[in-house]
Parts: sequence; C-alpha cells; structure tokens
Amino acid sequence: MAMDRLISVSNLYRYYGTTCAVKDVSFDVRRGEVLGFLGPNGAGKSTTMQVITGNLAPSAGRVAINGIDILEHPKAAKAALGYLPEQPPVYREFTVDEYLRFCARLNRIARPHVAAAVTRAKERCGLEQVGRRLIGNLSKGYQQRVGIAQAIIHQPDVVILDEPTVGLDPIQIREIRALIRELGKEHSVILSTHILPEVQATCSRVQIINRGELVLADSIEGLTRRMQSSSLLIGLRAPPPVEALTDIAGVQCAEAADAEHIRVHHDPQYSPAELIAERAVREGWGLFELTPERRTLEDIFVDITTTEPEEAAAA
Repeated sequence: MAMDRLISVSNLYRYYGTTCAVKDVSFDVRRGEVLGFLGPNGAGKSTTMQVITGNLAPSAGRVAINGIDILEHPKAAKAALGYLPEQPPVYREFTVDEYLRFCARLNRIARPHVAAAVTRAKERCGLEQVGRRLIGNLSKGYQQRVGIAQAIIHQPDVVILDEPTVGLDPIQIREIRALIRELGKEHSVILSTHILPEVQATCSRVQIINRGELVLADSIEGLTRRMQSSSLLIGLRAPPPVEALTDIAGVQCAEAADAEHIRVHHDPQYSPAELIAERAVREGWGLFELTPERRTLEDIFVDITTTEPEEAAAA
C-alpha cells in the first residue's frame, strides 16, 4: 500500500518572519483519491499548496511525491507533479496544439512522443475540436481545459488543481467536475476550492485548514454522517414545559426555539420522532410540525473555522 501513497506530507511548518502560516500539517493522498482542500482566506491553504508543489520551501517538515523528497530531489519529485494554478498559465497567442507541444517539451517528453502526448491530453480534456484555435479566442471553460491538459500532459502521478471552476457557467462546471472525477481514477488529485458543493460532487476525502492547522480530515461518507440530522424542530399549539420532552427516550436535551417551537437534540443514530409524536397526541400538545434539521457542509465549515483549532479538532 505504501507504493500507492503518492503524496505524503509530514509535520509541515512554514513561517513568514515570526508568523506561523502552516503549523504541524500532516496528511497522505493515495492513488485513486481526490482530496478536497478547504480553508477560509488566510488559513494557510495556498501556502500549503505552494510547499507541496515545490514553489515554496518549508520551514520544517517533509513533502514526498511518489516517495521522492521534494527538497532532496526537486527535479525528480516535480516531474511526478501536474499543477493548475488559479490563473491558468496559458499563452493566449498560441493555438492549443502549439501550447501543448510547448508544454510537452518543457516536461522533457522525448520529441518522438510529443504528438502522442498532445493527442492523449486533448482527448482526456475534450479539446479534440479546438486544437488549431488560438487560446485567446476560447471560452473560459475551454481555457480551463487547456490548463488541465498542460497539467496532465506528462501523465504525472499527482495532479494539483487550484480553484479549477472559478468563473465558469453551470454547464462548464459540470464538465470540469466530471473531468476531475475521471482524473481521480488514475492519479492522486488535490482540489483546492472555496465552492463547498464542489467537494461533495468530486472528492473522496476532504480536509479543512484553519489558522494554519488541519481541523478536519474525513471521507465524504464520514462528512455525510456529520451532516445527518441530530435535532428535531417540533411545532406545538400547546407546548409543555421543556423538561417534559427530555423525559422521552433518546432525547439528549431540548430548548425553546420560539413561542410554539421546541428544538430537541438527539443521538444521530437514533431519532425519537415517533415517540415524541405519540406523546404529543396522547397529552394533547397540538402537534403541527415535526421537522428533522439537517446540517449542510457550509454549517460544518463555518462551525469549524470560527472556533479555535484545538476545539474544532476535538469536535
């Protein structure tokens, strides 16, 4: 399994003067995984990405790409990397074919194999019909595709994409997300994004960085469990004292939401909704609403990034 660990980040620190931008960050990404990397502005996300891609040296810690230390053997490690910055590094005055041939040579693809590499990248990114067009005349969505094509033209083990769908229309976003999922089948992919639904649509794992520290690392399945309802909003015409609800099996605590609503908190694995409904009917509380409250990814993100890192990690 160690051979499938294509990205390994261990105890990473990065200081700017006396300011610690990244503090003791460690994680792995295996082949076939798409990791969603989230964080508010100033959290250390971009700094971490720059260190992983070799554009910034760590103050301490280790980054290995396919087992190769990026400080000890930078050329070999970077050869296994494909990177799409937030602003695609494309030359607008080149045609797509000219630019991809140029990128192939930059990545030291042997001249006899350049044409095949360009054709393969165009096919994977849906660029077959625009090879002879100037990049500057393409839509933003197609320019993003060209940016992804340059990142994968040398078939790297690791692909890092920074905000790949910013500024695209809904159809273009759907197409780029499908492409990212496809890339995830053969590569390790890190997707840096502020668009929370994008993580759920494309990623197999997610991690959130806040104030330089990783405060959440979970699978999408685990994140879904976090989002499952653990509270009920109950509407009652004649609400009883809150204590009457805490006596019901499965209810952890209850609080008044307004004059006619009570919010009940319970174990996510067990909902006392049926018992509450039976009790409300039996005692004439005038039940008119019983709604499970579902947390969104945005709720989780805001909760985690507005608390201290130590508190969030313990949540």
